Amino acid sequence: MHAPTQAIAVASRSSPRLLAIETSTDTLSVALGSGVRGGPLWQHTGPGGAQASTTLLPLVRDLLDQAGWALHELDAVVFGRGPGSFTGLRTACAVAQGLAYGAQTAERPTGVPVLPVDSLLALAEQARLDVLDAGQPLPGVIVALLDARMNEMYAAPYTCTDQGLRPLLPPRLCAPPDLDAYLAQAVPATLLGPNSAGLLAGNVFAVYGEQLAGSAAVRWPTRTALPTAQALLSLAPGLLAAGAAVAARDALPLYVRDQVAKTTDEREQLRQQALAQAAADGVRA
Repeated sequence: MHAPTQAIAVASRSSPRLLAIETSTDTLSVALGSGVRGGPLWQHTGPGGAQASTTLLPLVRDLLDQAGWALHELDAVVFGRGPGSFTGLRTACAVAQGLAYGAQTAERPTGVPVLPVDSLLALAEQARLDVLDAGQPLPGVIVALLDARMNEMYAAPYTCTDQGLRPLLPPRLCAPPDLDAYLAQAVPATLLGPNSAGLLAGNVFAVYGEQLAGSAAVRWPTRTALPTAQALLSLAPGLLAAGAAVAARDALPLYVRDQVAKTTDEREQLRQQALAQAAADGVRA
């Protein structure tokens, strides 16, 4: 066992260099940037799933080359920690750890700091960014809904404030027929009203449309969205300032369905494989 998780201080500068990895769904999303809206951004979106483990490191290398950044120059590696696809979460976590360790220097003996971010928070943030880009007023609450398969959804509610999104409750599983009861329990009525509408965002509406058709929740506006690396970058500056970064060894996925989670030994094996593959692929340290 290693020591309890400790927050890692991240150097503060006006334009941080961040790498973001999001593989919690069947879509692979990688991005480099500062997290500042309108700032430089290098990104890739493509098929994820099982092939993410083989394509992720070459994509990171290509984006670093495009940006002209070296791995050790990054201020943090950000990854979507889940919940979501178990294979995707393990891949993102292991690759983030491997890259962070691969950038060890005398000044950074533990490597680049790692920032785990809830994938449902990234989903809600992407929906928030989409609403802003569309020139629409922000909702009072965004409820992120991600298909969990097995006739269940991952769900988490967030309030929209001037400072960004704030969680109301942690992510949990919810069956589609139970969405009404979940919303009634998760979203205080005081946050909803004529000038503060709620928004359901996610990828569940086509999958569970028939089950949701009789739900009062269908009266809420809906927006199709996924967690993205760009959303992770948008969230990163605030989370880093709040001290959410950790050492690579302390980065862990968030499964919610813990009974099928990988063991610590298996995660360590994945991290070692990612570190070895990073060196073999020539990712610049």
